Amino acid sequence: MPRPSFSAQLFALWILVAVLCGLLTAAVWLMLSSALGERVTAAKSQATAACAAVASRYDLSMQRPGETNFDLMHAVLDLVLIRTDGIEGGFWTAAPAKGAPNGFLAYAFPTYEGSGVKRDVPEAETPLILRTLKNAASASQMQEDVVSSGGDAVVAVACPVPRHTGLFAWMLTRAHPPLGPYGERAASILAGVLTIIVVLALFLALALRRWKRNLTRLEQALAPAGAFEQGKRLERLGEQDLDQIVAALNRYVERAERLQREANALSTQLAQAERFSTLGKMAAQIAHEIRNPAGAMRLKAENALAGDATRREAALKTIIEQVGRIESQVTSLLALTQPVTIDARAVDPHVWLAEIVQSHESRAQCRDVSLHAEVETGSTQPVFDPAQLARALDNLVVNALRHAPPGGHVTVRVHGAQCAQGKRLRIEVIDDGSGVNVAERERIFEPFVTGRPDGSGLGLAVVREIASAHGGRAYLAEDSNVTRFVIDLPWRPY
Repeated sequence: MPRPSFSAQLFALWILVAVLCGLLTAAVWLMLSSALGERVTAAKSQATAACAAVASRYDLSMQRPGETNFDLMHAVLDLVLIRTDGIEGGFWTAAPAKGAPNGFLAYAFPTYEGSGVKRDVPEAETPLILRTLKNAASASQMQEDVVSSGGDAVVAVACPVPRHTGLFAWMLTRAHPPLGPYGERAASILAGVLTIIVVLALFLALALRRWKRNLTRLEQALAPAGAFEQGKRLERLGEQDLDQIVAALNRYVERAERLQREANALSTQLAQAERFSTLGKMAAQIAHEIRNPAGAMRLKAENALAGDATRREAALKTIIEQVGRIESQVTSLLALTQPVTIDARAVDPHVWLAEIVQSHESRAQCRDVSLHAEVETGSTQPVFDPAQLARALDNLVVNALRHAPPGGHVTVRVHGAQCAQGKRLRIEVIDDGSGVNVAERERIFEPFVTGRPDGSGLGLAVVREIASAHGGRAYLAEDSNVTRFVIDLPWRPY
């Protein structure tokens, strides 16, 4: 399995951080919410129990129902509430008498943590207490009410006193955050930490986005059609790590350009050396090919000067033959040195090959050699230069007719072949002559290499040049029974 990219790893890390932030926030919120709910429930339970205890004790302590004993009320409140931390309470009557504002008769908060004894009903919570008492008076049973403010909750409970019509006991307590007195500060600190984590996650996302954008720019520059492929210098991206890579690539381009210049210089020197070597070899071959006919002509001319008319006529014929040989050598040499210009077009191979074979029939008849053509190309026409390729095929046919024995056979075959590079055009010239020596098989396409005393050694070189100009090649096929020269070209090279 391939390893994920660095940007993919960074993106996965950012996703993980974001998920962790969300989970942590949800966990803290659920913890605080559930813990506060549990504390509110516990506060209700304690306040309800305290209210019932105060009402019951007061009723049991009064011998005559309906009377109001303020001292007994305070005593019962102090006795019950001293055992319940954080609960304050009192008595209330639905028919307030003179001196009892809002109906409050007695109040006690024995576990008050402040200085002195607290005997005043809390003003801020008075509306909540009165609302709960009125609900209890309307329902004639115990009532509860809760008011939440931030992380705190105030719980009020009111219950009727048995056998005392219109008399109610009430309790008030508070449910604080589960983290204690420093809960809000701890929550603030935690919120700050979460905010920092979120900011870091956003910063990481922006950095990742910038990194990805610069990496994409670098990737585009390194693409096959990018600036780097064209030899241009890459621009700095503003990322220290990526800029180091850019600098290394620019140094590589500079070194490649320097090496290319050196290679071009060496190639020029090598081409010049090869050209001088080829010119020297060619000059030696030309001198050899011209010196022999020239020597023969000189000898014949000297004999003609010293002989009679018959000898002079024979000498002139020999001189004409040698001049023709020299002319043929020079013509072939000029054809080899001139560049091959291709004028390719769609050609009907049947008509084209028939014309070439017909032009060589008289030569074949003179040598008592059978010459025939075979064409197998299908429905589509190949594309090539008919004149240039006819010139190459003429050389191959002439060579085949020269090497075929009397009564032999020469076959010119044109057909299509399918290979990995696509459809190819194959032109084969086959004869049943003596063949080519093994030592000469690799050299016969070089200039001035020939196996005949009267040959120029340029015909096969011309064939190779024309095949190369068409994007193909010419070669001697491996065949132990016959000699088979092949011109292999693309079916439609242009």
